[in-house]
Amino acid sequence: FKQFLSAPIDISKAYHSMYVIGLCLTYHVNYGLSYRQTSTILKDIHCIDISYKTVENYCKSVSSIVQYLLEFYPYQLSDSLCADETYIKVLGKTQYIFFYFDAIKKIVTSYRVFEHRDTLASLKAAYSTLVKYDKLHESLKVITDGNPIYNVAVQYWTQHGMPFQLYQVIGLKNLDDTSKQYRSSKQIIERHNRTLKYYYRPNNGFTSNQNANNYMVLFATCFNFLRPHSALNYHVPVEIPEVQSCKNMPNKWIKLISLSYDYIKANA
Repeated sequence: FKQFLSAPIDISKAYHSMYVIGLCLTYHVNYGLSYRQTSTILKDIHCIDISYKTVENYCKSVSSIVQYLLEFYPYQLSDSLCADETYIKVLGKTQYIFFYFDAIKKIVTSYRVFEHRDTLASLKAAYSTLVKYDKLHESLKVITDGNPIYNVAVQYWTQHGMPFQLYQVIGLKNLDDTSKQYRSSKQIIERHNRTLKYYYRPNNGFTSNQNANNYMVLFATCFNFLRPHSALNYHVPVEIPEVQSCKNMPNKWIKLISLSYDYIKANA
């Protein structure tokens, strides 16, 4: 079920320094600027003459590297997850992101873009989260909306040795006990979806499914390792000492890239 991205260029042979690549990532991902806006601000503020296409190639290449860190990092996940799907535009057509999200630790565990909102997409999204546990919690629960594709996922993965409990929040009013108890968890991932839309908007959609997935890898990496969260007293969800000791964001991206190479070697 794992699908890793390909890189358009080898960043170890890039014309610009790693720090410039870190700047590209900081403006494009952390501040939500488009490739063209990033190219412009690098020229206007930093006197770095770089085309938007080069910015794009750098970002896509980094996404193919940090995806290994994102997938194989030894997360210490809680027993409470929430899941939801949201949509983006690819060549003007609607495609779907299936998010799984640790409701307590605020860690994104599933972030892939699918062409269809169907059972297969739901199975793959659930798997990408479940395999991040060394051992599943006996009390593991997933809170979703009433979409029946989640019922199929829990049945399928329970039959294949990865059981969890599903709690579905139905509608906009608390008309049943499950909705009353778990609506706050469902609202957590809905706020996360709005965060994505805020950063995604300057991109005005994507030109391919792979380009969309490239961006989602970078977004999830930033969210997990670099973006302080108010619910965590403005700590990042996953604190890596080597990353946190860096004094600015470009160097934090560089450190993440360096650490990602270790995961690539370990899983080659």
